[in-house]
Amino acid sequence: MFKKILTCLFLMTFVGLVRADEALPLAADPVLEKRLISISEEMRCLVCQNESLSGSRSDLAQDLRREIRDLIQQGKTDAEIRTFMVDRYGDFILYRPPVKPTTWLLWMGPFVLMIGGIAALLMYLRRRNTQVPSTALTDDDNKRIDALLREDR
Repeated sequence: MFKKILTCLFLMTFVGLVRADEALPLAADPVLEKRLISISEEMRCLVCQNESLSGSRSDLAQDLRREIRDLIQQGKTDAEIRTFMVDRYGDFILYRPPVKPTTWLLWMGPFVLMIGGIAALLMYLRRRNTQVPSTALTDDDNKRIDALLREDR
């Protein structure tokens, strides 16, 4: 017990010495940094795939951000930077890839699947309704049902 208390006191004395510094900006020019963020928000991290390039912490994302920063410093326009990245990594890097024959499945696929699912559901429901024979109740059945309902009251 004494060892635990002594260990806690020892750790508590050093907690005050540890402090976090404010993160330094990645570029000396804040305008450049804002432009980098706006470009990299539209691009997908190739490692994380569900995260934007600006939000990812992977090594590849850091390298790609550094590459974009270098291109900005070289005076390239946003469109030229996007073209460079697409030429290098393909349309997959963009969150909104262009509509062209190679991406038709990407753009139209969800709608085709939804229409196919609805058609399959309608066919299933029609087939199910034709398989269940409908029978009319006889007078004796109706009398038994009425008797059962009266008993419950």
